[in-house]
Amino acid sequence: MFKKRGQPKKYTGFFANKKLLIAITTLMGTIIGAGMLGIPYVVAKAGLLYGLLLIIILGLAFLFINLFVGEIVLRTKGQHQLTGYAEKYLGPTGKRIVGVSLFISLYGALTAYLIGEGATMYAIFPVGSPIIYTIIFFCLAAFIISRGIKATGKAELYLITLLIIVVIALGLFSYDKIKSNNLTTFNPLFLFLPYGVILFATLGFTAIPELQEELGKDKHLLKKALIIGSIIPILIYLVFTFIVVGIVGAENFSVLTPNERIATIALSIYSHPLLGIFANLLAILAMFTSFLALGTVLLDIYELDFHLSKKYALLLTFSIPLLITLLNITSFISILGLTGTLAGGLEGIIIILMYHRAKKRSNRKPEYNLRHYNLLSYLLIVLFILGILYEATKLFFLK
Repeated sequence: MFKKRGQPKKYTGFFANKKLLIAITTLMGTIIGAGMLGIPYVVAKAGLLYGLLLIIILGLAFLFINLFVGEIVLRTKGQHQLTGYAEKYLGPTGKRIVGVSLFISLYGALTAYLIGEGATMYAIFPVGSPIIYTIIFFCLAAFIISRGIKATGKAELYLITLLIIVVIALGLFSYDKIKSNNLTTFNPLFLFLPYGVILFATLGFTAIPELQEELGKDKHLLKKALIIGSIIPILIYLVFTFIVVGIVGAENFSVLTPNERIATIALSIYSHPLLGIFANLLAILAMFTSFLALGTVLLDIYELDFHLSKKYALLLTFSIPLLITLLNITSFISILGLTGTLAGGLEGIIIILMYHRAKKRSNRKPEYNLRHYNLLSYLLIVLFILGILYEATKLFFLK
């Protein structure tokens, strides 16, 4: 379930010859996390059919982004995080830009997990306050990461399997609670609200360098792992969002406090209580493993790419998200939307530029070789720029 960072992956028993499965679930475990829990609320506000279409479009966009990252990794000798690849192919400026965007992305995600963990734990055990549970979770996760231990693909496989079971159970036992009027609403005033949250929920490319280690000598399986590991979350999001929006609806979401608009908390209030509790427990576990994965990535960036000591790397990794959470600067949904739009958009643009540069300047023959996809690259860059401009406008002019 867990391993020391840097140890070779050696699986036995059922997992002995399942490198592809482990790689797929590692990617899925990084993608699926807090973002999934925020999608139903923003989709309910904008409209279900529109929201489902946006999930498909952005999910497929980041399927290609993941494939681009995979080829960049395979074209480059040595082990790096995204900042290291950016420096190699885009120079110091590229490294600084991707560093800023990665920090926004990782700190935003870690903050969302801290807020989400506190809120979901409090929903199950309503004693004290959510911030107490946040601090308990933080101390446990920070200790595990500081000891160099992280979840393996086996843990992700178990969690993804449980997640699928929970989604199916929600559909089977709560279908009679789905209201048709919740499925047909559309509100143009909230047309852009789902974009950032859904974008956040599709981000998982920080795990792709790790997949090299998962696959070992079988790097030819990386393309298949990226395709399957990117598509399954889209399908899960579609089904989960349909069920939750159908049960809860925009009106019920609106009467909840900002940090109660987490999908599993809303389900525990408006659906079968037992299913809601089980869904909250699963959400806690999923966010826990994602926190370990992304916390380790951030720690690696400070240690491997910026060459900081372990002490300072740990301090920078954990202090910022904890302070943001303790000062109550933002809410769960807000941090997802802001992080997804700004960081996801910047990282998407940088990855596309790196991909085309790596086609010309790589030092290793990759196990797969995509086309240049010039038209798709231009369309994605325009999409990401428009999203960033919208978020910037909202931050500075629509207060």
